[in-house]
Amino acid sequence: MPLRSSHYPFSAIVGCGVDGLDDLGLSLVLASVSPEIGGVLVRGEKGTAKSTAVRALASLLPPVDVYQGDRFSVDPADASQRSPDGPFETGAVVESRPVRLVELPVGATEDRVLGSLHLEQALAHGEVAYEPGLLARAHRGILYVDEVNLLHDHLVDLLLDAAATGRATVERDGFSVEHAARFLLIGTMNPEEGELRPQLLDRFGLTVEVAAPSDPALRAEVVRRRIAYDSDSAAFTARYHESEKALAARILAARDALGRVRLSEAALLKIAQVCAAYEVDGLRADIVTARTAVAHAAWEGRTSVTRADIRRAAMLALPHRRRRNPFDAPGLDEELLDRILGDEESPPDPPEPPGPGGTDAPSEPDGPSDTASPSGPEVPVDADTAQEAAHGGPAEEERPLAHASPAPDAPANGAPAPGTAGDSTDRAEVPYRPRVFTVRGAGEGADGRRSRAVGARGRRIGAVPPGRGPGTTLHLVETVRAAALRPRDGGRLRLRPRDLRVAVREGRETNLILFCVDASGSMAARKRMSEVKTAVLSLLLDAYRRRDKVGLVTFRGRHAELALPPTRSVDIAAARLDDLPAGGRTPLAEGLWEAARVLRRERLRDPRLRPLLLVVTDGRATGGRGAVDRAMRAADHVAGLGVTTVVVDSESGPLRLGLAATLATRMGADHLPVGGVSADALSGAVRERAA
Repeated sequence: MPLRSSHYPFSAIVGCGVDGLDDLGLSLVLASVSPEIGGVLVRGEKGTAKSTAVRALASLLPPVDVYQGDRFSVDPADASQRSPDGPFETGAVVESRPVRLVELPVGATEDRVLGSLHLEQALAHGEVAYEPGLLARAHRGILYVDEVNLLHDHLVDLLLDAAATGRATVERDGFSVEHAARFLLIGTMNPEEGELRPQLLDRFGLTVEVAAPSDPALRAEVVRRRIAYDSDSAAFTARYHESEKALAARILAARDALGRVRLSEAALLKIAQVCAAYEVDGLRADIVTARTAVAHAAWEGRTSVTRADIRRAAMLALPHRRRRNPFDAPGLDEELLDRILGDEESPPDPPEPPGPGGTDAPSEPDGPSDTASPSGPEVPVDADTAQEAAHGGPAEEERPLAHASPAPDAPANGAPAPGTAGDSTDRAEVPYRPRVFTVRGAGEGADGRRSRAVGARGRRIGAVPPGRGPGTTLHLVETVRAAALRPRDGGRLRLRPRDLRVAVREGRETNLILFCVDASGSMAARKRMSEVKTAVLSLLLDAYRRRDKVGLVTFRGRHAELALPPTRSVDIAAARLDDLPAGGRTPLAEGLWEAARVLRRERLRDPRLRPLLLVVTDGRATGGRGAVDRAMRAADHVAGLGVTTVVVDSESGPLRLGLAATLATRMGADHLPVGGVSADALSGAVRERAA
């Protein structure tokens, strides 16, 4: 099979050689062997060869047969597939072409993804013609989404529909088209820039975490190979030609052997036990794990699924499915997995016969494997009943979102830990559903779920010429209306470029949520910091669900610091908040000045991203003579920025000074007590007033 060399060779990536594959290489190969697995999500920091590996994969896949001139790439051997470009007569020309790697840009429009009206045909010839989109082009190929976690929600919805049905349906602009859209979905992302929408996360069959190697020798080898490729790509690619051919041949052989791999009842029961022990949601995890285990067996040249296949499949298919909330770290307890699967090296125990109160277990053992694994002898899965591992055994307890227990290194009596000089590190309690804070007015930011915005999504509220608004979708009725109102020479209506109108819609946008948190000694008194952290953590969870960008400024002692630069990773924000100590003086002015500096900088970076400032403080200002005056001047400066601000008052106790309320008035901000952050508290207040 001819190999393409327009990209860095797959086998040249450290960890993806023909002699052995790491998790990244193996996940991509298994998804290629069995596309029914459902694709791969690659998570990792920047500069870890995520995109390089995906782009190199396409050159290893066998070519596909298509009808000549068919824009939808239907399979000529599958009579059930119908192409909108067809029907194709018997004897139509069939050609072979390489598998396509179609990249879906994060900023793509819905028309580009689904397809749309062919404007040139409509305006020049008055014909309604359909121009296929990226989903049609990716059929029977690879659809690659870099930074998939930043994909707009409307594009996520399209991918979910296509992934669930294997088809794309277009109903718009006077035509109706339905075509097949089955592709290998591969996404890459940097977790520091935000997490993935849970519905789309579950559609990825496999997930893998990648990181730069810590071994200096491996790092040096990566640099050496990259420099060699940049110096002479042709010579470098030729050096790996044979290893690329070997990988391509092995993928093709594994595809051919896939249908001959036997998944016994015992192996299927073991997969179900593993999934039950990790308390995954739904049954998609069981299906994906089974398919991955079969693909791994075919890749290793075996004819039956073994414990080693199930273990490798579980490590790739389950980590992203066992996460119970946004702030839990991904991963599996490998000790639990080994207890469920048993000892690979020892023969399986024979199944116990059913007795009083017992249950029947499958008694059909697998035969010995025809091919030995490179890592040692393989023993087929037995039918032992490890019910205690799946139900009553030492399964990993579900870690709550947050808890109020002291830090592991803090004394149990609440005394300050060594070296903290009396600082308190109270933890947040379990978060609650907070009330929704929005930015005043309507913006033009990226699609989100918080504040009002005028853009390309939402309900249609008008139409403007192209370039005079954020809309990009053709408004056909208003286009015809503009042409009709223009003076005409003859009786026929002719459309001109100046007649074009695009729809203006009102929807929701994403925002920057900047927290400015008082971590001084007055906050540590009477354990108020725990209540404050719980409120902020609840707001962070709400920001995660609404796909907001978040930042964290803290002030204590004599200084303020940007504890977390604005990011879309609320996981990192939650971790920084949980470890935030409290103690010392209250430099309120410094905290407000630092928040203002961050807001000015972010406004320069992205003028469309509107901020929401949440100041969490009791309003006290200490730190020497004139501290209150400096705080008021800083409040005036923040007010002059025109930013929507909310002051969350953390003052408690029977005697209250009301300083936070005064600060809110000076800043032109909304004011509410920390207990009012809860949506339940808000609804309770409404019910009391109604009564």
